[in-house]
Amino acid sequence: MHNVAVLALDGVVAFDLGVPSQVLAAARVSDEVRLYQVRVTTPDGQPVRSVAGFTVGPEYGPEILDDADTVIVPGIHPPGREDLSHLSPVELDALDRIRPDARLVSICTGAFAIAATGRLDGRPATTHWAWADEFRELFPKVDLNPDVLFVDDGDVLTSAGVAAGVDLCLHLIRRDFGVEAANRAARRCVVPPWRDGGQAQFIERAVPSTSDTSTGPARQWAMSRLDQPLDLAALAGQARMSVRSFTRRFRDETGLSPSQWLTGQRVELARMLLETTDLPVDTVARRAGFGTAVSLRQHLHAAVGVSPLAYRRTFRRL
Repeated sequence: MHNVAVLALDGVVAFDLGVPSQVLAAARVSDEVRLYQVRVTTPDGQPVRSVAGFTVGPEYGPEILDDADTVIVPGIHPPGREDLSHLSPVELDALDRIRPDARLVSICTGAFAIAATGRLDGRPATTHWAWADEFRELFPKVDLNPDVLFVDDGDVLTSAGVAAGVDLCLHLIRRDFGVEAANRAARRCVVPPWRDGGQAQFIERAVPSTSDTSTGPARQWAMSRLDQPLDLAALAGQARMSVRSFTRRFRDETGLSPSQWLTGQRVELARMLLETTDLPVDTVARRAGFGTAVSLRQHLHAAVGVSPLAYRRTFRRL
C-alpha cells in the first residue's frame, strides 16, 4: 500500500484537502483492498483554519511525514492567511521533515508553499492561473506554466486550481498502478479519467462557446482515427474552417496547438496499449498513429522519460 500524507496548512482550501482522500481512496483492487493509505496532518498536529469557515482537526500528527511515500500540500488561500508566500517556522519545519526521496505534490496554491522551500527552483510547475502573476513575482526561479492542468516533474508534481487536483490524483494512480486502475477510480468518483487541454480554456477571457463553429467535432473525429495520418488541413476541413481560423480557435478551446493535442492523444493511446495488451511495439506504434517504433520511442520518452519496453515492464510488474 502506497503511503500518502496530506499536509494541511493554515488557510487550507477545503475542496483541495478532501480531493486526495476521496480520489486516491477510490483506487482499489477490491472493496477490501485499497492501493493507497491516505492520512491527514497539520504542521504540529493542532487544528488549522480552512477558508470554508470551519477548523480542521487532524487525526494524525506530523510524524506521519517521516515515512510517507508521497506528501500532498493542498491549496492555501486568503483570508485564511494574508500572505501566500510566508510560511511560519512550524510550517517550514514540517516541510523540512519530508524525506528527500518522497514524492512531493501540490494542489492549486499549495505550490506557493513548496516554492517557498526552494524545492521548485529551476523546475517546471503550475498553479491556479489567477495567481500566476503573483507567483512569478515571488518565485522567479520557477519555470511556471499556468496553461496546463498539472505538471509531472518526476518527484515533484503540481496542479492548477480546484478540479485540477482531481486530474492530478488520477494521474498519480495512472502512473503508480496503470490506466485501468485510474479508470476504475474515475468511475467510482463519477469524473472523467482524462480531460483534454489545460487551464487556458478556463482563464477569464472571451473564449468561444461550443457551437457549430467549435473544434469539438473535429477532435472527436480525430480521436476515432488516431491510427491514420491526420494533418492540420484535414482537421480544419472537418470543422469547416480555414487552417488559420481553426488553429486559433483550437488553441482558445484547448490551450494547445492541434499538433500538441494530437501527439498527446496518441501517447495516451500507446500507453494504454502497452499496459493492457501484448501487442508488439511496432504494432502499438502503428495503432497509435506514430507509424514506427522509433517514432513511438521518441514521443513516449519525451512524455514519460522511458522507452516502450521499459514502460511495459514497469506496469507488468504491478
